[in-house]
Amino acid sequence: MQSSWFDRNDLRSRIFASTPVFLMVVCCCALLLRLLVVLLVAHDVAAPSLDHNDFGWEMGWTARSIALGHGFSSPFLPITGPTALVPPLYPYVVAGMFRLFGIYSYGAALAVLTFNSICSALTCLPIYGLLRNARGERLGRLAALAWAIYPLAIYFAADRVWDYALTALLFTCCLLLAQKLHLRSTLGWAAFGALYGMAALCNPSIVSMLPFLLILALVKVWRVRGAWLGKGLVASLAFIVVCTPWTVRNHQTMHADFFVRDGFWIEFNGGNNGDTSESNSPKTHPASNAAELERYVSQGEIAYIAEKRKMSIDFVDHHRWFFVGSCAHRIVRFWTGYWSFRPGYLKYEPMDVPNFFFCLFLLFFLGRGLFRWGRNDPGAVLPYLLCVLIFPIPYYLTHSSMDYRQPLEPVIILLVTVGLFGSRSDKQAPGAEEEHTPKSLLQPA
Repeated sequence: MQSSWFDRNDLRSRIFASTPVFLMVVCCCALLLRLLVVLLVAHDVAAPSLDHNDFGWEMGWTARSIALGHGFSSPFLPITGPTALVPPLYPYVVAGMFRLFGIYSYGAALAVLTFNSICSALTCLPIYGLLRNARGERLGRLAALAWAIYPLAIYFAADRVWDYALTALLFTCCLLLAQKLHLRSTLGWAAFGALYGMAALCNPSIVSMLPFLLILALVKVWRVRGAWLGKGLVASLAFIVVCTPWTVRNHQTMHADFFVRDGFWIEFNGGNNGDTSESNSPKTHPASNAAELERYVSQGEIAYIAEKRKMSIDFVDHHRWFFVGSCAHRIVRFWTGYWSFRPGYLKYEPMDVPNFFFCLFLLFFLGRGLFRWGRNDPGAVLPYLLCVLIFPIPYYLTHSSMDYRQPLEPVIILLVTVGLFGSRSDKQAPGAEEEHTPKSLLQPA
């Protein structure tokens, strides 16, 4: 008689009955899907070209400089001086792959895209944890499955050399820690601050959420008369300790004071310069404009950025309504993928039409998820509502595309899962745990 181990129904029950086995299967399936795409695109990423821009653009050029021994510099094709146009963590990852497998080699492309894919697959775990803790096992598993097969997560991890997958993983882990931060010891608060600092060094756009996540946790501690001030200081100090070395480096090397990166005004000018063409790509950016690149090289990074800042402020001051209209267009672009449906534009961006309808589907169920979850448990959904409202603001002001919302995609998947499958909890009401938490658990460790 055939062993029950080989019975399909028994195997299925084993997988779904055990949470660790289920999560391992989901992560492996997610990784397999991404690696299949990696095998299809790695040759194109590593294909010989004049500038190798498909190998990470500014990230790749900076990583090349590190691998060649020039340090964190040269964010464009020419070998120039030190830079802070990109955050440091991911270029060092790519530089490590260059050292191991060769600069712009096929092996390096495979290694980098595989690293991205692993990060993206592992993001299933914090996504599961976030929704399981809030609404129960059923929705947690559905959200993990949704992320595993989510087309945008697969594409931006397996096809693009950028920090998208790593940032999404780190930021989602930060959200998971923040979810029960009020219940943790002082060491847990320090771990949260340190992890958030690492995420900021990968992509500082997520820092806008840090004050809100801390305040939400501190209010819960304050309500039960816990040591809210001390724990808040510990988390803040840990964050500062992780980020300060890079800030000091920027001060000593770039002779300017800023947090992590200095390129905001380049990006702002790229989206606010009076360009009325159909292209969504900034035409005044050194990465895509030879004349701008020449000015960047001749002036130096800090002076070039200072000029862009003055130009941008003058432009907005004299074209306020144009700026408002551009911001509105960028908001639509961020959430729907829409930029233009004119034939001249779609000739070069044919996937924008199906992507538009897919994004509308996501946007509808995101809103439905916020409504359903907020009606049942407004306190639990508040951090995700704040993410949706606050995180995109810099991109509304500068320029936006589907790339820039990648750190937010896990939150989108959480809310879409609730919108599709309901917010019914299969566990004790989330607020009950907080309301009946002994005060001793909230005292300093």
